[in-house]
Amino acid sequence: MNTALMNFLQSTGFYGLGWQQMVMICVSLILFFLAIKKGFEPLLLVPIAFGMLLTNLPFANLMAHPHLHIDVAAGVIETVEPGGLLGYLFLGDHLGIFPPLIFMGVGAMTDFGPLIANPKSLLLGAAAQFGIFVTFMGAIMSGLFTAQEAASIGIIGGADGPTAIYLSSKLASHLLGPIAVAAYSYMALVPIIQPPIMKALTTDHERKIVMKQLRSVSQTEKIIFPIVVTIIVSLIIPAAAPLIGMLMLGNLFRECGCTGRLSETSQNALINIVTIFLGVSVGATATGTAFLNVKTLAILALGVVAFGIGTGAGVLLAKVMNIFLKNPINPLIGSAGVSAVPMAARVSQVVGQKSNPANFLLMHAMGPNVAGVIGSAVSAGVLLSLFG
Repeated sequence: MNTALMNFLQSTGFYGLGWQQMVMICVSLILFFLAIKKGFEPLLLVPIAFGMLLTNLPFANLMAHPHLHIDVAAGVIETVEPGGLLGYLFLGDHLGIFPPLIFMGVGAMTDFGPLIANPKSLLLGAAAQFGIFVTFMGAIMSGLFTAQEAASIGIIGGADGPTAIYLSSKLASHLLGPIAVAAYSYMALVPIIQPPIMKALTTDHERKIVMKQLRSVSQTEKIIFPIVVTIIVSLIIPAAAPLIGMLMLGNLFRECGCTGRLSETSQNALINIVTIFLGVSVGATATGTAFLNVKTLAILALGVVAFGIGTGAGVLLAKVMNIFLKNPINPLIGSAGVSAVPMAARVSQVVGQKSNPANFLLMHAMGPNVAGVIGSAVSAGVLLSLFG
C-alpha cells in the first residue's frame, strides 16, 4: 500500500516541480495580468502565456517533439516516435508554415491606401528597420552569438512576431522560443515602450503638426500595388517571397472585389485559428531550462534595444525629411515604421492627440506602418540570403 501511494505521489506534477518551472509559471501569470487586466494585446499574450503555463507543468509532456519519417515521393508520413499535442503544433512554426499564413491574414485586414497615397512613407518604414541591423552588429560584438543567431535576434527590432519566427526557424531554430516570445512581448508592449522615445526625440511644436488629408486612392491602384510589389521584391530578394507573397495575396483578396469570401476567411477565421496555434506553441517553448540562462537574457535586452532604435530612427528620419519638404510631416508617424500593425499607428495617434486634440494622425501613420511590414519581410529576406 505504501509503495503504491509513493508511486502515485511520484507521478504527480508536484513531485517534479522545480524552481525553474515555478519561475516560468510566475512569468506566465504576469503575462496573463498584462493581457487580461491591462489589455496589452490579449489576442497574442493570452495564448502565449497559456502555452508557457502548459509546458512548465511537470510530466505533462505536451511539448514532446514527434519524430517523423517523411517520404515525399511515396506520399507517406510515418510516426517513428509520437510527440505531445503542442509538439505537433510547433511543427507549423518550425517548418515556417504559420508565419506566412499570419501574413496573409494581415494583408487581408490592411488598407495599403495610405502608403500608396503617400509613397514617402516607405522611407519611414525603411528607417525603422535600422534597429535590426544595429542590433545584429551588437549581438555579433557581444561574442555570445553566431552570425545566424545574431540575424535572428536583430529581426526582433522589426516588431513583427511572424517574421521573427520565420527567420529564426531557418537560421537559429534552437533560439526560436526566446526570440519569438521576446518579439511578441515587445509587440504587446508598444504602448509602453514607444511613447517615451517619441516624446524624447520631438518638441511639443513638432507633435502638434497637422498634416494635410491624403488623396483618394483608386481601386485600380490598390489592385496593381500588391501584384507589382510581389514581382519586384521576389525578383530582388527571392528569400522574402513566402512572406511578401502571402501578405500581398491577402491584400489582393481584400481589394480585387471578387473574392469577398476568401478575404473574410483570411482576416477572420484563418488568422484567428493560426494565431491560437502559433501563440500556444510559441509560448510552449518557454521552458525553464531554455529561458533561464545568459543567452536568453541577452536576447531580451538586445530585443528591446532593437525596438527602441527602430522607433527612434523612424522619428529622426521624419525630422530630417521636414528640412526638405514644403508640407511638413508630423515626426510622430515615423515611430509607426515598425511592423506592429496597427498598434504602432494607434500609438502615434494617441501621442499626437495629447499635444493637439484636433490632430488625427492615424491614417497618416498607417502608411509607415504598412511600409514597416514590408520592410521587416524584406530585411528578413536579406538576412536569410546572407546567412541562410
